Amino acid sequence: MSEPASLARRLDVQLGQKMVGSVESRGETTIEVLPENWLAVARILRDDPAWRFEQCIDVCGVDYLSYGQTEWDTTDVSSEGFSRGVEGKGAGRFNWADRPRNTDIPRRFAVVVHLLSLATNQRLRMRAFCVDDDVPSMPSLVDIWPAANWFEREAFDLYGIVFEGHPDLRRILTDYGFVGHAFRKDFPLIGNVEVRYDPEKRRVVYEPVSIEPRVLVPRTIRDDSRYEQASAEREAGMK
Repeated sequence: MSEPASLARRLDVQLGQKMVGSVESRGETTIEVLPENWLAVARILRDDPAWRFEQCIDVCGVDYLSYGQTEWDTTDVSSEGFSRGVEGKGAGRFNWADRPRNTDIPRRFAVVVHLLSLATNQRLRMRAFCVDDDVPSMPSLVDIWPAANWFEREAFDLYGIVFEGHPDLRRILTDYGFVGHAFRKDFPLIGNVEVRYDPEKRRVVYEPVSIEPRVLVPRTIRDDSRYEQASAEREAGMK
């Protein structure tokens, strides 16, 4: 008896040209679609009896600027441990003209939605890249999953991604008059201004930032030994 087709394989068969590709890793399924197919695929995933992804768990933005780059030496280090990077290559510490570029990911901004099917007890991650890096946009999912309302406002607030057709697209986390989008990789890690209460003026005042950014946490992508051990144990159990 043949094994049942995986979720990614079945989605590939039904969605066809609407999908860019799919990935199954560590028990999770991710599909990538073109932005012009964003709403069409979302409706199929919600309404088709084969899928029934009726619940939207999360919608988030992603900024792939400098993705996979690090200021720390990780693969070429001495016996004394990690060396501190001093080039200022990390996000928020470079001049825009000399910004890092990842040629493996040509588009900078993406929108990711996490879906749950209560009927089939399956989860799915769907991603699409915004066409324009200067003014990233994506059709709103609010008409399909109303729960996407506040999630899309968060992505707009923190990443500057415009969700076309959203009924009330405005900031939701940052303060009134906030300039910029704090989760963008080119946003200064120390921020743009400091805020404090001035007892003489009896009001809150905004001042230039007085601290210097430091590299305290290594930014790198590496395999987690816990997953490698679990995979080895599964393979050993099947033999």
